[in-house]
Amino acid sequence: MLETKSKSFNELNTTELYDLLQLRSEVFVVEQDCVYQDIDGKDQKALHILGYVDQKLVAYTRIFKPGDYFDEASIGRVVVKENERQHQYGYAIMTASINAIKTYYSQENIRISAQTYLTKFYNNLGFKAVGEEYLEDGIPHVNMIKS
Repeated sequence: MLETKSKSFNELNTTELYDLLQLRSEVFVVEQDCVYQDIDGKDQKALHILGYVDQKLVAYTRIFKPGDYFDEASIGRVVVKENERQHQYGYAIMTASINAIKTYYSQENIRISAQTYLTKFYNNLGFKAVGEEYLEDGIPHVNMIKS
């Protein structure tokens, strides 16, 4: 079972910060073979949702209040460690993130920039595609909204 914690940037200890940056790099840079600037200056404004199994970070997102990334509240950097994906931790970390947006920001409308191949996954969580597909760092994406 996934245990989640929500922390602001200043509440993260150095181990937590290291672990979340390592996980993001492991998946978004190495696994997806995509050279891009992951450390983008937005982590300081985000609320970080950390997902643990046996005290090991296996899932992560960052969430933003309206206006800090999009006009709506948003979820980004959704990641699950490759060897843990069969356990449906993606749904668990997204549900925790949606609930955190409701709890911390009192928002129902959420926008994400989703990798296109994950559209069905996000549909299952109540997100609907809006607009055209676009390339972000060479990977097809689509904007999606949950309201």
